[in-house]
Amino acid sequence: MGRTIALGRRRIALELRQFFRDRESALFNFMLPMILLVIFGSVFAEQQVGFGDVTFSQYFLAGMIASGILYTSFQNLAIAIPMERDDATLKRLQGLPMPKASYFIGKAGMVFTAYIAQVFILLVVGVLFFGVNLPDSAAKWFTFAWVSILGLLSCTLLGIAFSVVPKQGKGASAIVAPIVLVLQFTSGVFFVFTQLPTWMQTFASFFPLKWLTQAMRYVFLPDGAQVIEASGSWDLGMCALVLGAWTIAGFLIAIKVFRWAPRGSGG
Repeated sequence: MGRTIALGRRRIALELRQFFRDRESALFNFMLPMILLVIFGSVFAEQQVGFGDVTFSQYFLAGMIASGILYTSFQNLAIAIPMERDDATLKRLQGLPMPKASYFIGKAGMVFTAYIAQVFILLVVGVLFFGVNLPDSAAKWFTFAWVSILGLLSCTLLGIAFSVVPKQGKGASAIVAPIVLVLQFTSGVFFVFTQLPTWMQTFASFFPLKWLTQAMRYVFLPDGAQVIEASGSWDLGMCALVLGAWTIAGFLIAIKVFRWAPRGSGG
């Protein structure tokens, strides 16, 4: 166990170097949420969401931070790992040998670091250009922390598990990106959640992003804003339950299906 953790810690540093070395990918992960915030925040600058003077920018920031979890973890890994599998990077790691758990730790460490940087950028842009209010209580910051951690863990493990679906790395983005986009449209990121059709709300409730956006709205919207939620409550307990369940499921699936080599090569 000690060797596995030590290898994982060393792997984090390597993963971060590789992540920032790929400037296009790093720029996409950092800039896309910010660009979307600027576009939607500018277009709907004065629009309110149905509670007091809460603007769409304040509402949208919560959704983009939740989406940032999905971008840096699930989308990033589900695209990058098949490419590493194709160019034999994973095969070389297997030959070291590199335990699966150490590899997972390395990816998780990279994801957590990238997310922190991404959130910092979003908060700076939101506060300086759109007058977004930051959480005003320790309870909300604590919720922000545990929701972020559970969200990153679950989506990281799901990204690793889903990485076996694309047959080739070059086609991974064509499979993964539409899934992420559909989840964003149905989970209350681009629109007020209660304005969506009931079937969309039901569909979204099975996946982590809906609960991440709802919990982030608790963090960034004022007290009492839960009246605009579908249930009239923040349902933080259900959020923790769903994210915890997806974390466990993601871990079990990732351990079971993760492959070092492409299909048919015996890895």
